Amino acid sequence: MFLDGKLLSSDVTHYMIPDWKVVQDYLEILEFPELKGIIFMQTACQTVQHQRGRRSIYNAAAWYFHHCQDRMPIVMVTEDEEAIQQYGSETEGVFVISFKDYLDNFWPDLKAAHELCDSILQSRRERENESQESHGKEYAEHLPLEVLEAGIKSGRYIQGILNVNKHRAQIEAFVRLQGASCKDSGLVSDILVHGMKARNRSIHGDMVVVELLPKTEWKGRTTSLCENDSDDKASGDPPSEPMPTGRVVGILQKNWRDYVVTFPSKEEVQSQGKNAQKILVTPWDYRIPKIRISTQQAEALQDFRVVVRIDSWESTSLYPNGHFVRVLGRIGDLEGEIATILVENSISVVPFSEAQMCEMPVNTPGNPWRVSPEEERERKDLRKTHLVFSIDPKGCEDVDDTLSVRTLNNGNLELGVHIADVTHFVAPNSYVDIEARTRATTYYLADRRYDMLPSILSADLCSLLGGVDRYAVSVIWELDKTSYEIKKVWYGRTIIRSAYKLFYEAAQELLDGNFNVVDDIPEFRDLDEKSRQAKLEELVWAIGKLTDIARHVRAKRDRCGALELEGVEVRVQLDEKKNIHDLIPKQPLEVHETVAECMILANHWVAKKIWESFPHQALLRQHPPPHQEFFSELRECAKAKGFFIDTRSNKTLADSLDNANDLNDPIVNRLLRSMATQAMSNALYFSTGSCAEEEFHHYGLALDKYTHFTSPIRRYSDIIVHRLLMAAISKDKKMEIKDNLFSNKDLEELCRHINNRNRAAQHSQKQSTELFQCMYFKDKDAENEERCISDGVIYSIRTNGVLVFIPRFGIKGAAYLKNKDGLVISCGPDGRSEWKPGSLQRFQNKITSTATGGESVTFSLFDHVTVRISVQASRCHSDMIRLEIISNKPYVTPDAELFHQSSLVLKSDLVKEVTRSVEEAQLAQEVKVNVIQEEYQKYCQTKGRSLYTLLEEIRDLALLDVSNSYGM
Repeated sequence: MFLDGKLLSSDVTHYMIPDWKVVQDYLEILEFPELKGIIFMQTACQTVQHQRGRRSIYNAAAWYFHHCQDRMPIVMVTEDEEAIQQYGSETEGVFVISFKDYLDNFWPDLKAAHELCDSILQSRRERENESQESHGKEYAEHLPLEVLEAGIKSGRYIQGILNVNKHRAQIEAFVRLQGASCKDSGLVSDILVHGMKARNRSIHGDMVVVELLPKTEWKGRTTSLCENDSDDKASGDPPSEPMPTGRVVGILQKNWRDYVVTFPSKEEVQSQGKNAQKILVTPWDYRIPKIRISTQQAEALQDFRVVVRIDSWESTSLYPNGHFVRVLGRIGDLEGEIATILVENSISVVPFSEAQMCEMPVNTPGNPWRVSPEEERERKDLRKTHLVFSIDPKGCEDVDDTLSVRTLNNGNLELGVHIADVTHFVAPNSYVDIEARTRATTYYLADRRYDMLPSILSADLCSLLGGVDRYAVSVIWELDKTSYEIKKVWYGRTIIRSAYKLFYEAAQELLDGNFNVVDDIPEFRDLDEKSRQAKLEELVWAIGKLTDIARHVRAKRDRCGALELEGVEVRVQLDEKKNIHDLIPKQPLEVHETVAECMILANHWVAKKIWESFPHQALLRQHPPPHQEFFSELRECAKAKGFFIDTRSNKTLADSLDNANDLNDPIVNRLLRSMATQAMSNALYFSTGSCAEEEFHHYGLALDKYTHFTSPIRRYSDIIVHRLLMAAISKDKKMEIKDNLFSNKDLEELCRHINNRNRAAQHSQKQSTELFQCMYFKDKDAENEERCISDGVIYSIRTNGVLVFIPRFGIKGAAYLKNKDGLVISCGPDGRSEWKPGSLQRFQNKITSTATGGESVTFSLFDHVTVRISVQASRCHSDMIRLEIISNKPYVTPDAELFHQSSLVLKSDLVKEVTRSVEEAQLAQEVKVNVIQEEYQKYCQTKGRSLYTLLEEIRDLALLDVSNSYGM
């Protein structure tokens, strides 16, 4: 694709551009697969230099025409009328026309493209007319860039990212300080931006410049629970202590993207006035303001999720202007809702292109893939010397890692971690490499996944399946036979053949001495009794020895202050028709920790190796210490139970949490660990040349250096680390480094991209999980259905309600004690609740509801209550789980055994289970940065019998966000 003579892309045959403000929009049209040919795009020309450029672009178009031997028409698309008149008839076969004329003359039957083009042109006309007609200013003009930069430098202004409070989007937004602003301003908290006027047309995610208001005008953030914007105007709750408050005076960088919106209903359209062509649409994301669209299709689109794009936001307009792009699917339809989640997180799920697939190796029955003689000579062959096996969830397709352990001749032990050698198949800057870099990660949703690599690699040749030869990159340690201390380490490329593809439950049974599970392990089925017994003893010894080693490694990290960061997974149980039957918390197994410790060990040693070899351009992962003020709620809650939490270091925090055990209620420790997680900073990738060595530390894992090496099939960061490790090995051998490594500057930019995509992956997984939670409860009768009633534990007090955790389903949510009618909750002698006139009085660790009749009920931290679970449906936004306290007494489920199982979980089960993202959906006080069947068949890359099978197959899935942000 050519823009003003510059090559934008080599794998697209369209080349053009008329107006910089709508570049994105016209490129959207060019994504239509029907459009073929070579197109040059040219921006409007105002200067002599641009006019010379216009002539050069036309000459290039003419050259291409003659180069193709006059057999292919060439189109130069421009909105420059002078260019059309000057060159339109100069060369037969070279067309110089506007974009509208291009569609009319070349593609008259491409209805969707014409509709999109009309929408763009109409939006531009409306913008021009509005700027001519409007004289009044709704917002202050933004200051010029040079004034903003000077103000930032002098300290008068502060820059940062605008974060809008999802549940008070009309009232509260916060600016998180960045870079020099954070250090120079002396501020330790975010800056509150109160109201739309003060926000001055900035949108969530924009990089803005703010001016602090006088201290007399500072406001506090709201501390009451709030479901949506409709509560804002009625809210009379006292705010918290005043905090730095400011107003936006300029925008340094807009973060505009595609937005999913819902058109108003027929009644709402009529209420907007006679000029129905201008429609205010409601974005799916609460934080985005309504967008004005010019369209005649409002009535036809009112039942659909639709993608729009913002074009401008003038100071004379209350709302931004935008245009319609495409339809995603019907409101409430599973595929439409999944497509909404993908668009909202800027996730592209287009199939891998023909050019990318042409780079892939072949592995067919007629032409099977084999280990090459050259690789056999260069790699260490472990196929006959090592018992290699994998331990993964049932049905796992993309097996990244395998393990081995054996006794050496000198009596010491040898531990091996063997990782899929993806970089053997993916060359730097190849088409597949560029696509993997763009995706950055495999996206796991609650019912499907979208792979970072083509399936020939992810599920076949790079997957370390049992009984087949595979290339690997191995880290092998020699350990002391008694102390397990590391004597030496070896890194290198290997050839392995995994002997067993075990699933976690089977490995745990073998570890526990229950050998009845052997019949479920395919590799044992066809063996005679003698061979079977010998191989079983060998495997059981290996699993047991790995577990011993993992315990030792974990204990060493514990002594340094490692935190418990494992999360509980929730399995979806399906019926015969593949409908969701139940949500069951998975039980943690020791083999989970065994495998995790081996992977952490490998990541740590690879991090040390690549940093030693490339101290200024290694990709590592850091987890900064949290801010102490974020621990205040944790300390207060623990104090309510008589515990003291020392947060001075990760070691003191870990020890304090270990000691904070209520023998009568194990849920208390789990909730305290959950609050500790809320205080954590995000773990991030970074380039070692961009910060000092003391900042490399990983707080949660208690390691001085850490990276990601063990999952190159699903993380691009690991591919970069593999290349760095191979280069380090070549450097040690005084060999030429084959791969061109990233410079510090380029690597830092790549890390920003990967961190951004990881956040998108976490958010999309959380949102899809919430979608399925709502699907599970939506068709239930909340009043009478037994499963909609559950035991809940209060873990936070707010001015108008409490936050409740439901162990049975792993759900956290808000329960109101005062409803919108002003009634408060009242409980009779039997504990059952009802709404009555009255008032609430909040204390530090409890809240009392007093009815006008005099009866009162008090809810304290860690009280068990009975909760009804229902779904609050929304036409414009996602559905939400709603919790209602129906009794101030604990609920005992009739299924006592299931309740017992869900309660017997390790102390760490809630850490990572409940993240800031879940809090964000309920707390007004916390604001953090945080179609159709045919299209599904075309784009979904998951293999399986149904939409739901991967819920039981993929380790990373959970019905709460259990992302790696706070852990590995």
